[in-house]
Amino acid sequence: MNSSNPSEVDFMIEQVKQQITREDIRFIRFEASDLNGISRSKTIPARFFQEKVLHGIPMPRGYLEVIPSPHENEADHSGADEDILFMPDISTFRVLPWAAKTARVICDPCTVTGSPLLTSPRQVARLQLDHLRGLGFALRSSFTYEFCLYGFAQAPNTNATLPAATLLDNHDQSFVHELIEGMDGAGVVVDSFSSSRRPGQMEVTLRPEFGMGAADNAFAFRTGLKELARKREHAAGFSAPCSGPGNRGALTHSLWDARGTRNLFSDGQAAQGLSNAGRRWRAGLLQHAAALSGLALPGVGIPRAPGLGCSGSRALHAKLHAGGGARLENRLASAVANPYLVLAATVAAGLDGLRGAAAADGATTSTVPVRPEDALRELERDHCIQRALGESFAQYFIAVKRLELKTQAPDGEAS
Repeated sequence: MNSSNPSEVDFMIEQVKQQITREDIRFIRFEASDLNGISRSKTIPARFFQEKVLHGIPMPRGYLEVIPSPHENEADHSGADEDILFMPDISTFRVLPWAAKTARVICDPCTVTGSPLLTSPRQVARLQLDHLRGLGFALRSSFTYEFCLYGFAQAPNTNATLPAATLLDNHDQSFVHELIEGMDGAGVVVDSFSSSRRPGQMEVTLRPEFGMGAADNAFAFRTGLKELARKREHAAGFSAPCSGPGNRGALTHSLWDARGTRNLFSDGQAAQGLSNAGRRWRAGLLQHAAALSGLALPGVGIPRAPGLGCSGSRALHAKLHAGGGARLENRLASAVANPYLVLAATVAAGLDGLRGAAAADGATTSTVPVRPEDALRELERDHCIQRALGESFAQYFIAVKRLELKTQAPDGEAS
């Protein structure tokens, strides 16, 4: 649990217990994100909820993590049976409308002594958000995902080059409605939904949230979409066919004061409406774009997103419309990339820009590697990003991704 106030924890537990009784919830899924953003979970009978909230759920570490061996091209199975604990963040408790009498809560993996697992993507994101808060800032952000729906009837001669075409959006309205309403019931609010560039490819934008909420919602959406499609005897996925560019997973974000009352990227008197803080933040993203591309690796055999493999400036876009003030869109990531890592890396690079590490005029450019091996090499060279995310995490991430590349057996989208 992520609260140091015992009375607050007790109140939250009691509130959830009342909801469990009121809505006749029978089962609760304790979920955590693995390195690739795939949900790993254990499910308990609801009557054991309070016990498991207080003490956590044990899980063999090998169920959550690949442990690289010092020997090249090997996984170390010696620690795979070592237990870790899934400790729930009770604020993330949600009933799942698409799963009968079932709720879920997002967890933070810990050691059996209660220390946060430093290789946990959610923990890496939390450390960055805590650092941001300590400096008097807050991040407001949302993810936009492209994904593919398989098994849906398509009209003859469908033109796949017309994104947002109404007839493509409406080829299975009942599923779209169930998806949006189901996500809303689970606390993940869809802001907009449209067709994209290929038959069966769709794009969804989630509502912005402060702090961890954006990544939690993205994590929940990725799992929920696949579960809902499976109920309809269809399939959904965030990887794209190898014949085309990869699906995008953009993070649109803005920096606010700690109370969330003022967008610090906005300046109506500045060129393009982007404040000096916004220009410095963007410069940090440009400076570290190559390393961020390594953290956004989609996995072996999955095409890179269209924004990758080009100059960093083309993968970063300022938005000044639709209310809310100035925002930056980070297009570096594939839709298969772990949302917690995309958020954490964006904050780390942006903060380095605020410190003045790069020119605020945006003149800094960075060519983003296309080959995963080169992206990992760039991440290995970027000591600033490694320090921000934690040396132990960075070394673990690089080792696992290199192992995936050598074995051609990623633990990713196919899960």
